[in-house]
Amino acid sequence: MEERNLESEAMMAQATPRSVFVTGGNRGIGLAIARRFATAGDRVAVTYRDGKPPASEGFLSVRCDVTDSQQVDQAFKEAEAAHGPVTVLIANAGTSNDRLLVRMTEDDFASVIDTNLTGAFRVTQRAVRGMLREGHGRIVLISSTAALHGSAGQTNYAAAKAGLIGFARSLTRELGPRDITCNVIAPGLTETDMSAALTPDQRRDLLRQTPAGRLGHPDEIADAVTFVAGAGAGYVRGAVIPVDGGAGLGH
Repeated sequence: MEERNLESEAMMAQATPRSVFVTGGNRGIGLAIARRFATAGDRVAVTYRDGKPPASEGFLSVRCDVTDSQQVDQAFKEAEAAHGPVTVLIANAGTSNDRLLVRMTEDDFASVIDTNLTGAFRVTQRAVRGMLREGHGRIVLISSTAALHGSAGQTNYAAAKAGLIGFARSLTRELGPRDITCNVIAPGLTETDMSAALTPDQRRDLLRQTPAGRLGHPDEIADAVTFVAGAGAGYVRGAVIPVDGGAGLGH
Protein backbone atom coordinates (compact mmCIF):
# COMPACT_ATOMS: atom_id res chain seq x y z
CA MET A 1 0.00 0.00 0.00
CA GLU A 2 1.41 3.34 -1.03
CA GLU A 3 2.29 5.70 1.81
CA ARG A 4 0.46 8.99 1.72
CA ASN A 5 2.13 12.28 2.52
CA LEU A 6 -0.84 13.70 4.44
CA GLU A 7 0.80 17.02 5.23
CA SER A 8 1.67 17.59 1.59
CA GLU A 9 -1.85 16.63 0.45
CA ALA A 10 -3.43 18.98 2.97
CA MET A 11 -1.22 21.86 1.85
CA MET A 12 -2.01 21.22 -1.82
CA ALA A 13 -5.75 21.07 -1.10
CA GLN A 14 -5.65 24.30 0.83
CA ALA A 15 -3.65 26.01 -1.91
CA THR A 16 -6.77 26.07 -4.09
CA PRO A 17 -9.16 28.84 -3.02
CA ARG A 18 -12.43 27.45 -1.72
CA SER A 19 -15.92 28.90 -1.87
CA VAL A 20 -16.81 29.63 1.77
CA PHE A 21 -20.26 30.64 2.99
CA VAL A 22 -20.60 32.15 6.48
CA THR A 23 -24.03 32.98 7.86
CA GLY A 24 -24.17 35.91 10.26
CA GLY A 25 -20.75 36.97 9.06
CA ASN A 26 -21.14 40.71 9.46
CA ARG A 27 -20.03 40.94 13.12
CA GLY A 28 -18.63 39.14 16.14
CA ILE A 29 -17.64 35.51 15.78
CA GLY A 30 -18.94 35.24 12.22
CA LEU A 31 -16.88 38.20 11.06
CA ALA A 32 -13.73 36.82 12.70
CA ILE A 33 -14.30 33.49 10.95
CA ALA A 34 -14.89 35.14 7.58
CA ARG A 35 -11.73 37.22 7.93
CA ARG A 36 -9.68 34.12 8.74
CA PHE A 37 -10.79 32.30 5.61
CA ALA A 38 -10.28 35.39 3.45
CA THR A 39 -6.77 35.83 4.84
CA ALA A 40 -6.03 32.23 3.86
CA GLY A 41 -6.99 33.08 0.27
CA ASP A 42 -10.46 31.57 0.16
CA ARG A 43 -13.40 33.25 -1.58
CA VAL A 44 -15.83 34.24 1.15
CA ALA A 45 -19.52 35.10 1.08
CA VAL A 46 -21.15 36.33 4.29
CA THR A 47 -24.81 36.79 5.07
CA TYR A 48 -26.35 39.49 7.19
CA ARG A 49 -29.94 40.14 8.15
CA ASP A 50 -29.90 43.59 9.75
CA GLY A 51 -27.64 46.58 9.66
CA LYS A 52 -24.88 47.11 7.15
CA PRO A 53 -22.63 44.54 5.47
CA PRO A 54 -18.94 44.47 6.45
CA ALA A 55 -17.19 47.40 4.78
CA SER A 56 -13.99 46.98 2.73
CA GLU A 57 -13.43 43.39 3.86
CA GLY A 58 -13.18 41.82 0.42
CA PHE A 59 -16.19 39.57 1.05
CA LEU A 60 -19.31 39.08 -0.99
CA SER A 61 -22.05 40.28 1.37
CA VAL A 62 -25.59 39.06 0.78
CA ARG A 63 -28.67 39.97 2.77
CA CYS A 64 -30.34 36.81 4.01
CA ASP A 65 -32.75 35.89 6.76
CA VAL A 66 -32.10 32.21 7.50
CA THR A 67 -35.73 31.78 8.58
CA ASP A 68 -36.76 32.26 4.94
CA SER A 69 -35.94 29.36 2.59
CA GLN A 70 -36.28 31.52 -0.52
CA GLN A 71 -33.76 34.04 0.82
CA VAL A 72 -31.39 31.19 1.68
CA ASP A 73 -31.61 29.79 -1.84
CA GLN A 74 -31.06 33.22 -3.39
CA ALA A 75 -28.05 33.89 -1.17
CA PHE A 76 -26.45 30.62 -2.26
CA LYS A 77 -27.14 31.41 -5.91
CA GLU A 78 -25.32 34.75 -5.53
CA ALA A 79 -22.38 33.10 -3.79
CA GLU A 80 -22.18 30.33 -6.38
CA ALA A 81 -22.31 32.80 -9.26
CA ALA A 82 -19.42 34.79 -7.79
CA HIS A 83 -17.25 32.08 -6.23
CA GLY A 84 -18.35 28.70 -7.56
CA PRO A 85 -20.01 25.84 -5.64
CA VAL A 86 -19.90 26.30 -1.87
CA THR A 87 -17.62 23.67 -0.33
CA VAL A 88 -17.26 25.20 3.15
CA LEU A 89 -20.33 26.19 5.15
CA ILE A 90 -20.18 27.91 8.53
CA ALA A 91 -23.68 28.05 10.06
CA ASN A 92 -23.20 30.84 12.56
CA ALA A 93 -26.32 33.02 12.33
CA GLY A 94 -28.18 33.07 15.60
CA THR A 95 -30.31 35.05 17.99
CA SER A 96 -31.33 34.98 21.64
CA ASN A 97 -34.43 36.02 23.56
CA ASP A 98 -33.70 35.29 27.20
CA ARG A 99 -36.29 34.98 29.93
CA LEU A 100 -37.32 32.48 32.57
CA LEU A 101 -39.50 29.67 31.30
CA VAL A 102 -42.51 30.75 33.36
CA ARG A 103 -42.45 34.08 31.51
CA MET A 104 -41.48 32.77 28.08
CA THR A 105 -44.12 32.88 25.37
CA GLU A 106 -44.43 30.25 22.69
CA ASP A 107 -43.23 32.82 20.15
CA ASP A 108 -40.15 33.56 22.31
CA PHE A 109 -39.30 29.87 22.14
CA ALA A 110 -40.24 29.20 18.52
CA SER A 111 -38.46 32.24 17.07
CA VAL A 112 -35.12 31.25 18.60
CA ILE A 113 -35.52 27.64 17.43
CA ASP A 114 -36.41 28.84 13.93
CA THR A 115 -33.28 30.96 13.59
CA ASN A 116 -30.70 28.95 15.51
CA LEU A 117 -31.73 25.39 14.67
CA THR A 118 -34.10 25.36 11.69
CA GLY A 119 -32.03 28.12 10.07
CA ALA A 120 -28.98 25.85 10.28
CA PHE A 121 -31.04 23.05 8.71
CA ARG A 122 -32.02 25.33 5.81
CA VAL A 123 -28.50 26.45 4.94
CA THR A 124 -26.97 23.00 5.49
CA GLN A 125 -29.52 21.26 3.30
CA ARG A 126 -28.88 23.80 0.54
CA ALA A 127 -25.10 23.45 0.86
CA VAL A 128 -25.02 19.65 1.00
CA ARG A 129 -26.66 19.33 -2.40
CA GLY A 130 -23.74 21.13 -4.03
CA MET A 131 -21.14 19.36 -1.88
CA LEU A 132 -22.46 15.97 -2.98
CA ARG A 133 -22.06 17.02 -6.61
CA GLU A 134 -18.53 18.30 -5.92
CA GLY A 135 -17.59 15.21 -3.94
CA HIS A 136 -16.26 17.05 -0.90
CA GLY A 137 -17.20 19.66 1.67
CA ARG A 138 -16.84 20.95 5.20
CA ILE A 139 -19.77 21.95 7.41
CA VAL A 140 -19.23 23.67 10.75
CA LEU A 141 -22.16 24.50 13.03
CA ILE A 142 -21.65 27.15 15.71
CA SER A 143 -23.35 25.98 18.88
CA SER A 144 -22.70 27.14 22.46
CA THR A 145 -21.58 25.69 25.77
CA ALA A 146 -25.14 26.49 26.91
CA ALA A 147 -26.06 23.39 24.91
CA LEU A 148 -23.73 21.25 27.01
CA HIS A 149 -24.43 22.37 30.57
CA GLY A 150 -27.56 24.54 30.33
CA SER A 151 -28.13 28.16 31.17
CA ALA A 152 -30.90 29.60 33.35
CA GLY A 153 -33.17 31.89 31.37
CA GLN A 154 -32.07 30.36 28.08
CA THR A 155 -34.19 27.24 27.67
CA ASN A 156 -34.99 28.27 24.09
CA TYR A 157 -31.38 29.14 23.19
CA ALA A 158 -29.87 26.06 24.87
CA ALA A 159 -32.44 23.76 23.26
CA ALA A 160 -31.69 25.15 19.80
CA LYS A 161 -27.93 24.94 20.27
CA ALA A 162 -28.18 21.41 21.67
CA GLY A 163 -30.26 20.45 18.65
CA LEU A 164 -27.31 21.32 16.41
CA ILE A 165 -25.31 18.53 18.04
CA GLY A 166 -27.85 15.82 17.24
CA PHE A 167 -28.27 17.31 13.78
CA ALA A 168 -24.52 17.20 13.08
CA ARG A 169 -24.08 13.66 14.35
CA SER A 170 -27.06 12.33 12.40
CA LEU A 171 -25.85 14.07 9.24
CA THR A 172 -22.40 12.58 9.77
CA ARG A 173 -23.96 9.10 9.65
CA GLU A 174 -25.94 10.01 6.54
CA LEU A 175 -22.86 11.26 4.71
CA GLY A 176 -20.93 8.09 5.54
CA PRO A 177 -17.60 7.69 3.71
CA ARG A 178 -18.02 10.74 1.51
CA ASP A 179 -15.45 13.51 1.91
CA ILE A 180 -18.03 15.80 3.53
CA THR A 181 -17.65 16.41 7.24
CA CYS A 182 -19.95 18.05 9.76
CA ASN A 183 -18.68 19.23 13.12
CA VAL A 184 -19.81 21.51 15.93
CA ILE A 185 -17.88 24.30 17.67
CA ALA A 186 -19.30 25.30 21.07
CA PRO A 187 -18.00 28.71 22.16
CA GLY A 188 -18.16 29.74 25.79
CA LEU A 189 -18.22 33.31 27.06
CA THR A 190 -16.76 35.34 24.19
CA GLU A 191 -16.21 39.05 23.54
CA THR A 192 -19.30 39.75 21.43
CA ASP A 193 -22.37 41.98 21.50
CA MET A 194 -24.15 39.27 23.49
CA SER A 195 -21.55 39.23 26.27
CA ALA A 196 -21.42 43.03 26.27
CA ALA A 197 -25.09 43.03 27.30
CA LEU A 198 -24.34 41.09 30.52
CA THR A 199 -24.57 42.88 33.84
CA PRO A 200 -21.34 43.19 35.88
CA ASP A 201 -22.69 40.57 38.32
CA GLN A 202 -23.48 38.13 35.51
CA ARG A 203 -20.03 38.62 34.01
CA ARG A 204 -18.32 38.04 37.38
CA ASP A 205 -20.31 34.86 37.99
CA LEU A 206 -19.45 33.47 34.58
CA LEU A 207 -15.78 34.34 34.89
CA ARG A 208 -15.63 32.54 38.24
CA GLN A 209 -16.71 29.38 36.42
CA THR A 210 -14.04 29.82 33.73
CA PRO A 211 -10.57 28.46 34.64
CA ALA A 212 -8.96 30.73 32.04
CA GLY A 213 -10.28 33.70 34.04
CA ARG A 214 -11.16 35.73 30.98
CA LEU A 215 -13.52 35.96 28.04
CA GLY A 216 -12.60 34.28 24.81
CA HIS A 217 -11.84 36.30 21.70
CA PRO A 218 -13.69 35.71 18.41
CA ASP A 219 -10.35 34.92 16.76
CA GLU A 220 -9.97 31.95 19.11
CA ILE A 221 -13.28 30.57 17.88
CA ALA A 222 -12.10 31.16 14.31
CA ASP A 223 -8.97 29.10 15.04
CA ALA A 224 -11.08 26.06 15.93
CA VAL A 225 -13.39 26.56 12.96
CA THR A 226 -10.59 26.79 10.42
CA PHE A 227 -9.03 23.62 11.83
CA VAL A 228 -12.15 21.44 11.42
CA ALA A 229 -12.83 23.04 8.03
CA GLY A 230 -9.31 22.28 6.85
CA ALA A 231 -8.03 19.50 4.62
CA GLY A 232 -6.18 17.96 7.55
CA ALA A 233 -9.37 17.35 9.55
CA GLY A 234 -11.04 14.90 7.19
CA TYR A 235 -11.14 12.23 9.92
CA VAL A 236 -12.79 14.59 12.43
CA ARG A 237 -16.52 13.97 12.04
CA GLY A 238 -19.53 14.56 14.26
CA ALA A 239 -17.28 16.15 16.90
CA VAL A 240 -18.29 18.78 19.43
CA ILE A 241 -15.36 21.02 20.31
CA PRO A 242 -15.85 23.38 23.28
CA VAL A 243 -13.85 26.63 23.08
CA ASP A 244 -14.70 27.96 26.52
CA GLY A 245 -11.59 28.55 28.60
CA GLY A 246 -12.22 25.30 30.46
CA ALA A 247 -15.64 26.28 31.82
CA GLY A 248 -17.17 22.95 30.86
CA LEU A 249 -13.98 20.92 31.39
CA GLY A 250 -14.36 19.39 27.96
CA HIS A 251 -18.12 18.83 28.13
